[in-house]
Amino acid sequence: MSYSVGQVAGFAGVTVRTLHHYDDIGLLVPGGRSHAGHRRYDDADLDRLQRILFYRELGFPLEDVAALLDDPAADPRAHLRRQHELLTARIEQLQKMAAAVEHAMEAREMGINLTPEERFEVFGDKDPERYAEEAEQRWGGTEAYAESQRRAARYTKDDWKRLQAEVDDWSERYTDLMAAGEPSVGDAAMNMAEEHRQHISKWFYDCSYETHRCLGEMYVSDERFKAFYDAMRPGLAEHLREAITANAARHTA
Repeated sequence: MSYSVGQVAGFAGVTVRTLHHYDDIGLLVPGGRSHAGHRRYDDADLDRLQRILFYRELGFPLEDVAALLDDPAADPRAHLRRQHELLTARIEQLQKMAAAVEHAMEAREMGINLTPEERFEVFGDKDPERYAEEAEQRWGGTEAYAESQRRAARYTKDDWKRLQAEVDDWSERYTDLMAAGEPSVGDAAMNMAEEHRQHISKWFYDCSYETHRCLGEMYVSDERFKAFYDAMRPGLAEHLREAITANAARHTA
């Protein structure tokens, strides 16, 4: 029994692009090919994918995942102990977030028309109201803020889930880009920065290159935003700022 890349993406809840990337870097090479050359995955491949996604959910970089799965000298008991420690920490974090959501302000104050339960389902531990008050103080009188509020007020739960899926996919690919040693001023990083800008324009407000450059500076100068991006991978905030600046320069020169 074998499955197409689209079927596997549906089973696992990942994008086809992610599976292609895993194949390209040798992390998950499908066991077969169709007569037309298309990827075909067997049960062993699905088992490996399940383990990959488990480690990714725990925050392991792709290079560490490959080492855990392929290193014959790796100690499974040590890995299990590490998994247990990470899961225990994750459970404690989720319990704290669940308690915080129960006492959170009504989502409609930021135009997010979701119940606390739905908001947690969509955003997980990323509280969308974390910077709500400061955002209003900084930009409350701007057209960009007003437009962002108008758009957000129209979004359904499915809209927010699609938005968050795009954020998660971008975050994964950017951390992988850094892990691969791509420079912040290279084409790959600049293209990711452009995708970041277009995501803002698509979902919130028309983000010009100058506005995007200002946001990049804030991601480094504001410790809270810096901590948010650096939590994805140490140094990501600075790397992204430089990529945003380089991308703006190449489009406005």
